[in-house]
Amino acid sequence: MRTIIIAATLALAAALPAQAQNKQTAIANFVGADGKQSGRAVLTEAKTGVLIELDVSNLPVNRWVAFHVHENSSCDHTHGFESAGGHFNPTKAEHGLLAANGPHAGDMPNQYVDQDGKLRAQVFNGMVSLDGKNGIRGRTLMIHADSDDYRSQPVGGAGKRLACAVIQ
Repeated sequence: MRTIIIAATLALAAALPAQAQNKQTAIANFVGADGKQSGRAVLTEAKTGVLIELDVSNLPVNRWVAFHVHENSSCDHTHGFESAGGHFNPTKAEHGLLAANGPHAGDMPNQYVDQDGKLRAQVFNGMVSLDGKNGIRGRTLMIHADSDDYRSQPVGGAGKRLACAVIQ
């Protein structure tokens, strides 16, 4: 009997890390302005933030583009992704990594799109979590047409919204 209890305890202990790992990741499938799938992000929660691994296609070539977390859980391409709302900003801070009273939780560095129109990057955001306080699961990731100037309000001159993904 004791052997059975020990075996059951070990099996349960082995299963717990796998369950915890599933709760610490999220997927976000990008949709382009044409409504077609254009890529994916895998989000992994770390001790002090979230690592976002991006692989997105069909973007403007050879340029820096803004990348943000937006507040809503909708990516309706028929209205230019306006359904995603504004930037995720739970503390009501100024926009911009270089702003005097910023940044806010949705601010992230610009990303470079290569000559094939592909963006592949790993971005760490230390101001968010997947769930709980400052949680971004159920919110959206957004790629804009222009680079973020990191200072001007409210969106840093990021321009048109090109690709959107709901974090699930």
